[in-house]
Amino acid sequence: MGISTGEQPGYALLVAAEAPVRHPFAVNGPLPQLAAVLPARLVGTSYASAVQLDNPDDPNTVLTTLRTAAAVEGPLLVYVAGQLVVDHRQHLVHLALARTTARTVRYTALPWHWIGAELHRRPPGTTTVVADLAADTDVWQALVHQEQTLAGPFALYGTVQLQDRRHRPGPAYTHALTHILRTAPARPSPEQLHHQAVRAAAVDPAATLLLGGQPPVDQAPQPDVDVPAPRTEPALATAAVAEDDPHRAISEASRAGRHGEAAAIAASYEQAALRQHGAQSVEVAHWIEVRAFLALQEGAPDRACQLWLQAAVVRLTADQAPGHPEVAEAVDRAHGAWHLVSDPARIRELGTELLSLRTRIPGKSGARADVQRRLANLSQALQP
Repeated sequence: MGISTGEQPGYALLVAAEAPVRHPFAVNGPLPQLAAVLPARLVGTSYASAVQLDNPDDPNTVLTTLRTAAAVEGPLLVYVAGQLVVDHRQHLVHLALARTTARTVRYTALPWHWIGAELHRRPPGTTTVVADLAADTDVWQALVHQEQTLAGPFALYGTVQLQDRRHRPGPAYTHALTHILRTAPARPSPEQLHHQAVRAAAVDPAATLLLGGQPPVDQAPQPDVDVPAPRTEPALATAAVAEDDPHRAISEASRAGRHGEAAAIAASYEQAALRQHGAQSVEVAHWIEVRAFLALQEGAPDRACQLWLQAAVVRLTADQAPGHPEVAEAVDRAHGAWHLVSDPARIRELGTELLSLRTRIPGKSGARADVQRRLANLSQALQP
């Protein structure tokens, strides 16, 4: 996932650690498979070398190895996998290491800002950080709402999955990344590789923060549900799921890979809401949003983006104010899905519509500027 700079040799540093907790984020298992990929393939250069730190227990050891990697002149890939934690004194994000407990974060975990501090002297465009991470509810929400950040002087790709009593994620992103690097006939670009890995990993979009090369846009996910449930359940029923919770039925079908069945249940409820409440109703908007979730899980971010944009427009037409949380959430989710779209024509088409909505629903600071910047970059790239 590196950036080519002529014939300079590349370097990869792979760090994975599991904290000694009851349900660790099991990143040590797939690390050997990733480390077995040719270093040149990992970094994206003709020649490269790699260093692997498997379950380190001392932050100073990681720092020393990171410092050595940062001194390399050629392209650098830093892979980081594990559990994110925050120390309760300074409230800084750390990567938990093999001896980290809740009481010893400041002494046994790696402060995330150390990574940026070591990499900031490197030439722009030569450094990539790939992250497969998990975090508890408080840390995850702080990242989602940009109260904490993983950004730094590097291109950042990867995922941060919510880990709580209902969510026990695994390193699916690393498994997908390894498979793609081993089997793809030609090495994808860093952004394409990231997007392919996200699709192949099939992570839960409601409990995953995507890191995609730029500071992440607030996606405002709902960690408490798999498929979003309305605040007031419409009185709907179909023969297929009349006695069951439709959201649970949809979630189960989607998780089992029965995407057509999940979409059919959602579509039937949307049609029932249409007949009962009319096309411009919050009930219809809800089921459009459910279909958007399913589209993202199916690996169709362009369709997911389009549906979330449609839901936002329906909610506005249904007299929900631009500042209403459900309107803002629909636009934020559309924005997040838009960053997964790779086709230039669809990026432009959906981005234009998204930008129009961002004039009314600006979102977090910088969200509208993010759309403008990506559209401008796209126009420059398409110029002859």
